[in-house]
Formats: sequence, C-alpha cells, structure tokens
Amino acid sequence: MTVIEQMKKNGLLLDGAMGSMLIARGMPPGMASEMMNIKKPDIVLEIHQAYLSAGADVITTNTFGGSRIKLKKANLDHLTETVNRSAVKIARQAVGKDQFVAGDIGPMGDMLQPLGLITEEEAAESFSEQTRFLSDAGVDLFIVETMFDVNECRAAIRGIRAVSDLPILATLTFEKTPVGFTTIMGNQVTESMQILIAAGATAVGANCSIGSDQMVGLAEEIRNCVKTPVVIQPNAGIPEVKDGQLSYPEDPACYVENIKAIKALGVEIVGGCCGTTPDYIRAIRNILK
Repeated sequence: MTVIEQMKKNGLLLDGAMGSMLIARGMPPGMASEMMNIKKPDIVLEIHQAYLSAGADVITTNTFGGSRIKLKKANLDHLTETVNRSAVKIARQAVGKDQFVAGDIGPMGDMLQPLGLITEEEAAESFSEQTRFLSDAGVDLFIVETMFDVNECRAAIRGIRAVSDLPILATLTFEKTPVGFTTIMGNQVTESMQILIAAGATAVGANCSIGSDQMVGLAEEIRNCVKTPVVIQPNAGIPEVKDGQLSYPEDPACYVENIKAIKALGVEIVGGCCGTTPDYIRAIRNILK
C-alpha cells in the first residue's frame, strides 16, 4: 500500500518530537541535531523504533535543519549531503511493511527578502538540493513543517516539486491573536492554505506553537477551508520552565482527548510536535483502533 492509499483508507499517524528525545538521550547542548545522524546513529534509530513501536505509520528523518542555508549557520554546510543521506539510511532501517519515511524539511533560519537577505529563488534552490539528497536516499514523502512565513513554505514546496513528485505534507505554525489565528508574519489561515495547495502540497495544516487545546479550533478552521487532506501536530501545551527545566503541561491523556476532537472534524493526518514522546503517539494509536 502506498502512503497515499494509506492516507485515503485509514489516515496517517505521524511520530512526535525528535529534538527533545535526542536531548534526553545525551545530545550535547548547542549541537546541530542533524550531527547525531553521523555521531550517534544508533540513538536516532532507537527513537525511530520507539515511535514505530508506539504505532506511528510515518517517521520523519532527523533533517529538520538539514538545508545548506541552515547548516551553514553552524559551519556544517559541507556536510549537507552526508547528514541528509545518513538520516534516510537510519530511518529506512527502522520501518517495516506499511510504514513510511518522511523527509523532514524545516525553516532555513533566515528571513526572505525584503525583511531578510535570501530571495525566494535562493530558498527554493536550497530546498531542492536537500530534496534531491533525501529523495535519492529513499524517502516515501516529504513533510515541510514549522514554517512561520507562507512564502518560505511555498519556496520549500516549489523546491521539492522542481525535483520530485512524491507527496508533500506542508504545515505552518500559527498563534491565537485578537484577530484570529495568524503566523508571526501575519499570514491568515485560509489564504495561506490555498497558497500551499496551489504550490503543490498534497496535504496542508498546522504544527507547533500551540497546545492541543487551541489546536482544535485551528484544525476546524483549516478543515473548513480546504478539500485536501489536513495535517495537525500540536505541542503538548505551552512550554513552562520548572526548576530550570523545560516542561510541557499536557500529559498523554489530556493530549489525546483533544486529538479525538481533531479527528472528529475529519482531519486525516495527526501526530505530535514539541513535548510529545512515544507515549503520546501510543495514546493516539489506541483511540484510532
């Protein structure tokens, strides 16, 4: 069964957070998480296996910051091909039948013109390069996530579509404001979703920034404005600092109640974002059964 067939038949359950899981397993402070693909591939593999054992249909490669532009900030751009190909190799070791690997593409870390120095064309070229490495190494689909600027997200989709026809899940990150849900760039929900679909996204939606409680309302707004499949991946609440440690207030039981409400809206694709672990994915799988 292809990922599209699975999506249409049963929906898809994505995995949860990667960065916090790596930190919990000893990733040094300040290290680019993609370097764990080279230095500690066994740990990355263990995390993938934990999410799959919990019931995820799709695991995302450890390549969120794997574009050349983002890696250059850590003087790691010479390793762009290596970290991306290594990530797919690790993920492919973990998946079994009817399980899929999504090539993860996150923000560049630089603003597009006119607020920044990067043109949309330069961004698209950088994302195309990352796509080629991920695609050649054997991903089944792509997820473009945690984008706060619809123009950068569009550039990523354009970059992927220039070299691949694999499915693309594209999600923006929104905040609740007095005028409704918007990105920090002021992008509105309906217009943003239509832009992403027009650029070539297979499914669109939201992830990160807000907890699962607020995400229910955002999911409803997205579901009502598009006919494509919808992707929703909330945080486990708004992070808090307790005793010097970052923590998230929503436990799996609380989280899954809101995921139930999101699924009841007709959302096809759900998963977790910051603060979620295999326990959250397992709780979702149990309600999906």
